[in-house]
Amino acid sequence: MDSTIYFAGGCFWGTQHFFAQVNGVREAVCGYANGNTQNPKYEEVYTDTTGFAETVKVTYNPARIGLEELTDLFFCIIDPLTLNRQGHDEGTRYRTGIYYTDPAERAVIEKVYAREEARLGQPLVVELEPLKNFFPAEERHQDYLDKNPDGYCHLPFKAFRYVKLYQDTRLILADETDPVAMMAELAALIQERMGFFWTGFYRVQGQELVLGPFQGPSACLRIGFGKGVCGTAWKQNRTLVVPDVEEFPGHIACSSLSRSEIVVPVRNKGLVTAVLDIDSTELATFDATDARWLEKIVEIVK
Repeated sequence: MDSTIYFAGGCFWGTQHFFAQVNGVREAVCGYANGNTQNPKYEEVYTDTTGFAETVKVTYNPARIGLEELTDLFFCIIDPLTLNRQGHDEGTRYRTGIYYTDPAERAVIEKVYAREEARLGQPLVVELEPLKNFFPAEERHQDYLDKNPDGYCHLPFKAFRYVKLYQDTRLILADETDPVAMMAELAALIQERMGFFWTGFYRVQGQELVLGPFQGPSACLRIGFGKGVCGTAWKQNRTLVVPDVEEFPGHIACSSLSRSEIVVPVRNKGLVTAVLDIDSTELATFDATDARWLEKIVEIVK
């Protein structure tokens, strides 16, 4: 039997398009939730006087994807610390929230909330309430980005590519236990799907990072603890996004073509065992979206 959950994530065009890409989701419908009128029209909701939030009704098969994972994916596409605004869209209609119909679902969702608060170190401003009401939006809002591929979306379009990459990575690596094999496959998948200049792993061995599986031109074989971007990410145990590698103190130039970089620690039981290093030939290629998704993807590699 299918289940339903309701996600308010800012403008519903992008939120609907995102969940339509998720394996196990049967249907994603744009609508208006938890307001104080009946059968509202978009023009009424836009005034911020009806109490409604732009919301997507997600119908999913729990045998293929669980509520916890859906909620986790939802947090990958919202700013959970900003009230009544997502991207450039501002107003109470753009507030974030999760609305449930079964009280037993609340504990599952709260588990994800607690993880996010721990990760961010701040309380969230994402509503968590029972669903009071939901009214489907007008037909022109349904599947908007399918009808208008170049239309407005507050979400970065690369988020749609990342969710497919994440799901495919989970499926492909589901039964693999060798970390080197997993790194090799993941480096190839990222390079194939995202088209970066260089994608690869450095593995922790003693006080050095030693080159592991990679895609791209030849690279540095060893990097010391705390040296360059990779060694610093290892030392600080955090993701580093570098818009211009020439501005990073102590940058190690494995290739003169590299202009920007992101390095994501790979952890096992809290300890850094490797880093994922990705380089681009363009400045400022990487941002918080890349960091959030790559951190989620490398959790698959143990």
